[in-house]
Amino acid sequence: MAKLPREQGTDAPVQSGLNALLTLVWQAQGIMQRWIAPLFILALVGCGVQPAPEFFGAKRSEVSRDGRSYVVFHTDKRVEVIRLGYAPRGAHRAIRATMIDLVPEVTGCKLVDSTLQGDSGEMRGSIRC
Repeated sequence: MAKLPREQGTDAPVQSGLNALLTLVWQAQGIMQRWIAPLFILALVGCGVQPAPEFFGAKRSEVSRDGRSYVVFHTDKRVEVIRLGYAPRGAHRAIRATMIDLVPEVTGCKLVDSTLQGDSGEMRGSIRC
């Protein structure tokens, strides 16, 4: 098993990356510095599913299919489908087909195939009701 590098003269491991940054911020003196790390973490927690700007104010629906979760945003003429979570290699074609199938189920409208853009993570297109 590989050993972590140690700080000179101590038994503490050398920290790297985000952990080191957060540790430095937390150990910094003064109340303003102590607010940076919690605010940074809070900002990351608030990074949920957000629609493209054209879908601000659109109707939002959450759907589960085949063990995966999707969020569908739609207006009278446009739709956006976002897959949540990890997708392993080889599953993307089936996920994309599921996303296309979700559009008429959720919106009640027909997807205009020629307008479809995106991949198995996020796709947008026009709909006709």
